[in-house]
Amino acid sequence: WIAFAACSALAGFLLARPEPDLSKSQTEDWKRTRTALLMPVYNEDPCETCAALFSMGSALAKQGLSDQFEIFIISDTKDPNLWVKEIAAVNHLKRALFGQMNVWYRRRHDNRAKKAGNVQEFITRWGGRYDFMVVLDADSLLSASTLCTLVKQMAADNKSGIIQTLPCLYRGTTLFARLQQFAGAIYGPIVARGITAWQGNDGNYWGHNAIIRVRAFAASAGLPTLGGIRPFAGDVLSHDFVEAALMRRAGWKVRMLPTLKGSWEESPPSLSDVAIRDRRWAQGNIQHIAVLHARGLRWLNRFHMITGVMGYLASPFWFALILVGIGIGIQIQFASIDYFTDEVTLFPNWPVFDSERMVKLFVLTMSLLLVPKALGLLRAFFTHSLRKPLGIIRMSLGTVVEIFFSILYAPIFMLIHCQHVFDIFRGKDAGWAKQHRHHAGTNWGQLCKQHFWHTCIGIAMLVVLYFYSPLLIVWLSPIITGLILSIPLSALSGSHLFAKWLRWLGLLSIPEEVQDIDMFKQRDAFVEKTKTAIIYINLETLIENCFLQKQHFSLVQAPPPVNKGDAPIDYLSADYKINQAASIFQAIAWMTDKEKIAVLSHRSLMGKISRIEQVQR
Repeated sequence: WIAFAACSALAGFLLARPEPDLSKSQTEDWKRTRTALLMPVYNEDPCETCAALFSMGSALAKQGLSDQFEIFIISDTKDPNLWVKEIAAVNHLKRALFGQMNVWYRRRHDNRAKKAGNVQEFITRWGGRYDFMVVLDADSLLSASTLCTLVKQMAADNKSGIIQTLPCLYRGTTLFARLQQFAGAIYGPIVARGITAWQGNDGNYWGHNAIIRVRAFAASAGLPTLGGIRPFAGDVLSHDFVEAALMRRAGWKVRMLPTLKGSWEESPPSLSDVAIRDRRWAQGNIQHIAVLHARGLRWLNRFHMITGVMGYLASPFWFALILVGIGIGIQIQFASIDYFTDEVTLFPNWPVFDSERMVKLFVLTMSLLLVPKALGLLRAFFTHSLRKPLGIIRMSLGTVVEIFFSILYAPIFMLIHCQHVFDIFRGKDAGWAKQHRHHAGTNWGQLCKQHFWHTCIGIAMLVVLYFYSPLLIVWLSPIITGLILSIPLSALSGSHLFAKWLRWLGLLSIPEEVQDIDMFKQRDAFVEKTKTAIIYINLETLIENCFLQKQHFSLVQAPPPVNKGDAPIDYLSADYKINQAASIFQAIAWMTDKEKIAVLSHRSLMGKISRIEQVQR
């Protein structure tokens, strides 16, 4: 598993798969296509998502491409307070892009199959309007030139089904986010080039920052509901790997453009946040074990799924290897050595510790671990777009800092992944937790609870080795140190102050922080404008303001009819509480989130609650 990353980096350093040459005659057709900038959202900050869409939409409009692109937001938001602001933010976005680009919005009333189901419903209902769709995450941002290149590449090759970009991490303000984005900028491109070299048209899809041929996706990438037992049963959580495999099975090319710039996303801000995200990813990837036997899949797509599975199963294997090594070290202390055997010899049978082979193994292992980083740094030295803004010395020092913290965080992730795998195989579902994209602060109580057993395991390893095999402490010191210090290390991962200090020193910087990029400034400015525009809008103000109600329901689709024999429980209970309440505020205080959603979905309930006689608070 370690060697795989090293081989990919070596392939990226030595090999380069040429990207298709787009002649002028090949690219004329793209001007007659229509592409949706498709953003699925789930309880996200609407100011941030709309700001990203505004910067992309306005950049495309400036290049005269309003007819080729449209913005489509597909929402699964379940928080009523966020939904009110989400619709207000979308209305603000529509006004800002009026006359420049169409903006469409739809919120599902039924959240089945999560993100994959959200995209599937879009394709079923509106996919026929578009030739292609660029699937985004809530934190995605693509430049206008990048979007144009994706459409041109897709239009030039009628067999292209998915073209994946290599998103760069950016906007990191914590230590962990800055470590991730620095590693992505320095080491990521060379590994991506290596992967592209061996996968060819049997590529993978990462679920965002990629362009998809809509009709091909609709015809070949429908996902089943997995049967069997947990953790394999239910909706396919890591849907993107499977969708890429199904597209490839149908004969469509799935490829990556690793050298295409202008594609960005954000990193989870702390170790705790990435652990929450990884829990869902781990379950989704392990589900792929049930998909591997599907007929007609190409072997490279099966290999992509196996690498996804091993991304999490490698941790229990590593932990088992450590425990076995400690066990052997302890066993030696109690072993009864037979110095004189029945064999005729002039010398006693002395136990031999093969230190030479052990050192060779250690050097080989460390070399494999560092090959991607060393080759990535070497490539960065000769890459003008990295060397000029960052400098060779700062890149080298940043690599040292990144390696130092990677070594300390690796054993913590090992145990986190072990816990994930254990929970999955005992049938515990990951759910659908909201992603935290901005770190609000360190909750020491939560960190102590999360890393208590990690610390205990580190201390236990240190005590056992101290008494039974002190030499092994030296070899295992990075693992033991990382586990014992897991609580403060986790807190440090979300530190804004330490990250700001490193940035002041010029360490862990990326070109986007040094260069002046108009899209970033435009996005940040629109975030502030949107916050100002919607700050006063909530459920209470919506109920009291007929104009805001009209704007709200202009983007709300009527709920689907209720099946015969089924009662609309949330609607009926909300209606009952409205009838019993003496004021608007009392009615709202009595309601659950689902009942508030019912009010926000039905004009009749909104009209009824608006007519309640108001009393003084």
